[in-house]
Amino acid sequence: MKKLLDKIEEKKGVAGIIGLGYVGLPIALRFCDAGFKTIGFDIDIKKVVLLDSGKSYLEHIPGGRIKERIDEGLFTPTSDFSLLSKCDIIIIAVPTPLTESNDPDLSFVINTTKTIAQYLKKGQAISLESTTYPGTTREELLTRFDSSSMKAGVDYFLIYSPEREDPGNKHFEIRSIPKVVGGITENCLEVGKAIYGAIVKEVVPVSSTETAEMSKLLENIFRGVNIALVNELKMLTDKMGINIWEVVKASSTKPFGFMPFYPGPGLGGHCIPIDPYYLSWKAKQYDFSTRFIELAGEVNTHVPHWIVEKTASLLNGKKKSLNGSNILIIGAAYKKGVNDTRESPAVSLINLFTSADAKVRYHDPHVPVLSGLRKLERTIKSTPLTVKNIEKSDVVIIVTDHDEIDYNLLVKHSDLLIDTRNATSRVKGKKRNVHFA
Repeated sequence: MKKLLDKIEEKKGVAGIIGLGYVGLPIALRFCDAGFKTIGFDIDIKKVVLLDSGKSYLEHIPGGRIKERIDEGLFTPTSDFSLLSKCDIIIIAVPTPLTESNDPDLSFVINTTKTIAQYLKKGQAISLESTTYPGTTREELLTRFDSSSMKAGVDYFLIYSPEREDPGNKHFEIRSIPKVVGGITENCLEVGKAIYGAIVKEVVPVSSTETAEMSKLLENIFRGVNIALVNELKMLTDKMGINIWEVVKASSTKPFGFMPFYPGPGLGGHCIPIDPYYLSWKAKQYDFSTRFIELAGEVNTHVPHWIVEKTASLLNGKKKSLNGSNILIIGAAYKKGVNDTRESPAVSLINLFTSADAKVRYHDPHVPVLSGLRKLERTIKSTPLTVKNIEKSDVVIIVTDHDEIDYNLLVKHSDLLIDTRNATSRVKGKKRNVHFA
């Protein structure tokens, strides 16, 4: 252990990051920034080739930053997993999606673990960062790594430290975000503290990997439940003729006991729509039903359907049918300022409207091409935001409130404008054509 701790302290250890997506690539570059030689692993050869040429596929990470680290000899992207044998620190940052039946899909984690096991050597540290249910590190990784000749905490060190990446958030960077760390043994925890202490300002040690795994789920379920609450209130206040955005703003003036959450068109991104199902699945092994959490998931999942119903009602008020109407969706990314469409409510809405035989287009300056559209079975391209395209739309729906969108243009030229993000609040003057959903 001392030899590894010395390597970490002296920045002589080699870091290996498996999975170069929204989590893996930023942390790989952070290790480089801290002075560690870093090898980035990915099974997607196209990604590796792009990175190796100094280009980025993530909008919030400039290609110049990648090229600089490659030129310095600090960053090496590769699909050659035999290079894991050269790494002292191995970070697993692979996807943990759901199956079609909403059960955890750990295939990426398990396959990665099997690959690491082929090259595992004494003195290495392995840290799982992928979001998962409590017990994964011990049940799925430890059982595959431990053998008669390799024992965790003695020969190698096994850690869980949940990612806290927030793409597009300019207020926080990896270095300034506290890092929760749990280890299989006390020695594992000490190594984990040293690893992350070398790249972040504050490390938060916890008593076990299960505690660290649960902390990540709590963070995201907390958001999901509170968003569900305000989404449900949005649907109620809509019937009452009350603006939920004004309600939240007024309540936010209370200096204690209140934290503002905002309604929207539904949940998006990889974490919040998925993580509750990981805990619900695990809870069943303890004969426990997470009713409150599951209900929140149902509320958030219902929101896009409610928006479609409200759109149909507003069109009816103009003696138009949803069937055959021209609908323009503003924003395809799941949040503003990014090009990430994973679990985006915009995709859900486009699928729902298309299933109702509406004619749907979208505009997003960050997403030139959109896939994952079940009814269309093809990709579609972003439509230019012009006066002509706005005026020929029966309804325009703001789904993602990118800063680059000209909301004055939308308010001025839309016949019917539905705002799911309160984006039109920045537009002055009368807005009789604007409805909230």
